[in-house]
Amino acid sequence: MIRIFQIGVFLLASLVLTGCNASGAGEPVWEDIKIGDLAPSVRGSQPAVRTFKTMDFGVYVFEIPAENISVLNDIWGRLDRSRAEKLLKFNDSKAFNANLFSIGFGQVQMWDEVADLLRAAGGRRVETASLLLPEGEAEDFLITRLPDKRSIWYYSSSGLVEGATIGPGVLALRIKAETIAGSRGVCRVEVQPLMPSMRLTAVSRLKPQKESGDLVFDGVGFNLKMSPGEFFLLGPEKYVSDEVSLAGLFFNKAGQEPVVRTILFVCIRVSD
Repeated sequence: MIRIFQIGVFLLASLVLTGCNASGAGEPVWEDIKIGDLAPSVRGSQPAVRTFKTMDFGVYVFEIPAENISVLNDIWGRLDRSRAEKLLKFNDSKAFNANLFSIGFGQVQMWDEVADLLRAAGGRRVETASLLLPEGEAEDFLITRLPDKRSIWYYSSSGLVEGATIGPGVLALRIKAETIAGSRGVCRVEVQPLMPSMRLTAVSRLKPQKESGDLVFDGVGFNLKMSPGEFFLLGPEKYVSDEVSLAGLFFNKAGQEPVVRTILFVCIRVSD
């Protein structure tokens, strides 16, 4: 079943981001997310006993006025591309780019600079979530709801433009994490955009896509190695005003003043 992580979910004393307890939606991003918020949580003298491996993450959703979308080019340019190339693997880099998805990789010391750019562009934090993933298990993070049927066109990993009629339902990121043997404090995170079947069960999720009913956008999936204090920022390459492209549905929010959605995913802790 899809879990929609709202503010405060899984807020445990030893796992929480300082910013997760801050003020609610619509607040300026720079006022309540500092460098310390992105840093790994510090263990006390008597840490809680865990019987299984888990990975803890913070997820922040920001909205930027569509007219200021160019700020993302500045952000991508300042994040650590060389390190990202070593740690990040795309299912299909050509399809990822063709679908107008972009990603940047950063470390805790880079955050203030990124936050300053978001502030200057009118960026606002609209959602905060704390995500606890057991070893090898996946959860779906809601991106947007589709209240009715519509057509969508996207580039698949086959290199072709494919179309589908979707909705009502949701678009989500399926996130799975697992530790890496021989690499202490490092995990591999798999991220897959998809439209989950609304009839999905714990059993059907383990079945192939056609049996489970999920519509998986395999061309924009990726995985990367992460350690505590590292983050990635996912967003559009450019503003796409339509609602028939994958980037348009994932990252746009229509209204009197259109905005662009970006997702910041922070690694907080990897259990030993």
